[in-house]
Amino acid sequence: MVAKKQKTEKKIVTDSNIPIKQFYKKPSKSSKGEPGKFPFTRGIHAGMYRDRFWTMRQYAGFGDAKQSNARYKFMLEKGQTGISMAFDLPTQIGHDPDSVQAEGEVGKVGVSISSLKDMQTVFNGIELGKVSTSMTINSTASTLLAYYIAVGQSQGFSSKQLRGTTQNDILKEYVARNTYIYPPEPSMRLIGDMIGYCATEVPQWYPVSISGYHIREAGSTAVQEIAFTLANAIEYIQTCIDRGLKIDDFAPRLSFFFCCTIEFFEEVAKFRVARKIYAKILKERFHAKNPKSLQLKFHTQTSGESLTAQQPDNNIVRVAIQSMAAVLGGTQSLHTNSRDEALALPTQESAKIALRTQQIVGYESGITKTVDPMAGSYYLEELCDEIEEQTWKYLKKIDKMGGALKAIEKGFFQAEIRQNAYRLKKEVDDDSRVLVGVNKFADEVEAKQNLLRIDDSLGRKQEKAIKALRKSRDNKKTTAALSKMQSVAESDENLMPYILNSVKSHATTGEISNTFREVFGEYKPKEIF
Repeated sequence: MVAKKQKTEKKIVTDSNIPIKQFYKKPSKSSKGEPGKFPFTRGIHAGMYRDRFWTMRQYAGFGDAKQSNARYKFMLEKGQTGISMAFDLPTQIGHDPDSVQAEGEVGKVGVSISSLKDMQTVFNGIELGKVSTSMTINSTASTLLAYYIAVGQSQGFSSKQLRGTTQNDILKEYVARNTYIYPPEPSMRLIGDMIGYCATEVPQWYPVSISGYHIREAGSTAVQEIAFTLANAIEYIQTCIDRGLKIDDFAPRLSFFFCCTIEFFEEVAKFRVARKIYAKILKERFHAKNPKSLQLKFHTQTSGESLTAQQPDNNIVRVAIQSMAAVLGGTQSLHTNSRDEALALPTQESAKIALRTQQIVGYESGITKTVDPMAGSYYLEELCDEIEEQTWKYLKKIDKMGGALKAIEKGFFQAEIRQNAYRLKKEVDDDSRVLVGVNKFADEVEAKQNLLRIDDSLGRKQEKAIKALRKSRDNKKTTAALSKMQSVAESDENLMPYILNSVKSHATTGEISNTFREVFGEYKPKEIF
């Protein structure tokens, strides 16, 4: 008699390679606690969305300031509750439109802001004291915040009335995005200056939004996303403490930015775990006493990497699922990607559909009627336990390396992300990971899309504008302001008042950045193999 071969059970895992059981029956420890109470696993507010929806903040910006101003006004009219600014690459890396390095990139992936005049135009008719603005800007964050403060003051609002966020997370730039200018040490000095300045002068502003989004988009797992992000947060916090700041004076104004992919339950679990671990770090490691210091407040963006150029209307469904995961995970604000973003900048109609997705989740789905509706799911809670355990392992390993900055300099973060990104790509290539409309259910003929493109003539227009500005301003005043800023950069004094003074004297983004380049130098990455 021939024995029957046993059927090998297929291994089923999450996107982060966490094994998934056929079913779950054992309750977990993770559901203990109440919303609004330490360790905030179930949400940072007792009532969550029963009391107030998240901020619906659609990421937008393209072309020149006038074009972006029109888009912001359109989205606000359609029910958007906050502004989220995208900047073009020259603005992000501190080059004016007439710079050789800016050629072909002006206004392409965001709005071109090279002067106070541009910032005044982009917010024309939008009262800064009555709207919250998030700016996705890092290397030049101090300059863009200074523009914003100056515009607010020109509208009659003091800096203490302004609300919003600058991303300003330079550490992840060295890991995942590469829009850095200066080496890590002076970059951290600028961030410390901003945090210190905002603590007293712009108290409603979040001077840094520590970003896991770009780490995830570069190919990390969910575990790596929160572990590396929290490690970066520890580095920023320690920098501020080393400068003499007290933890409860600045920690309540730290915020986070996470990605939400389509692995639904894992993403919900990820957000819950991030809150829990952060609260414990702030309480046990940094001895924060203010409950607001312990609360991980975060913005979420649906995954751009998950969008497909093929059958782009499928992206509407992907974004809807990701939006629900972000809300069930307890986000404080949300951007939903548009269906056509894998192809071009979103059209006005696509942006409206993306906003409507948030609104339908909030007003029609019913998931906002109770706090933490996923609590008690055996599967979800066990996922939380597993993600928490793996995250602590990473954090301990990073601590042994000397912290996030040392780990980044050694290439640890980069190597870990690269390894997982390779795994994910391999799974798509061998069809073990299904992408609907790409490697399964593909269409032979794709429908033609109506796309938004930015003409190269915009660059020439912006070149003329910046040259006209330099001719019309008081150049002696500008030069004096930049010179004073440079001398302060060579000392330990807080730079923000001097950046603000340079901005008000109509110094440009490129001129301010170049002044700092002379003092700080430029970062040259090491090759990591």
